[in-house]
Amino acid sequence: MTQSTGHESFDPADADPRAFRAALGRFATGVTVITCETPTGPLGITANSFASLSLEPPLVLWSPAKASSRYPFFMAAKHFAIHVLGAEQESLCKRFAKAGDAFDDLDWATGPHGAPLIEGCLARFECELYAAHDGGDHSILVGHVLQVTARPGAPLLFHAGLFGRLA
Repeated sequence: MTQSTGHESFDPADADPRAFRAALGRFATGVTVITCETPTGPLGITANSFASLSLEPPLVLWSPAKASSRYPFFMAAKHFAIHVLGAEQESLCKRFAKAGDAFDDLDWATGPHGAPLIEGCLARFECELYAAHDGGDHSILVGHVLQVTARPGAPLLFHAGLFGRLA
């Protein structure tokens, strides 16, 4: 590790994995809940790995962790929905970070392609699986966006392990 003027430089292959994770955490992200249907009912997971990919065709991506107990269900899903959370939806984020079946007392409906659709989110992207790629300890799922629902509002942000809002 080298340091100069308050900066730290290191090879992530040789450093403590927490240092690499902390460096990644310096990038502020939005927060999403991804949902899909499973043989035993609706499933959701909180993720901040969402990104836009292409306008033509309309593609987005997200990356589930292979170590997650929910991973096999998302890998098997042909359709899923990505819900971008608003600044006031931190509790929704925490709900699906803890449990994948946290739909009780939630305003949601089954979409036309079977994915659970949570109401009231800042934006929602209903997707059909377009491609899946290996990404180390995660997979990269590319979704072809079939339908978008959006409302005005500020996003819920995540930075350095904390939730935040735009100033």
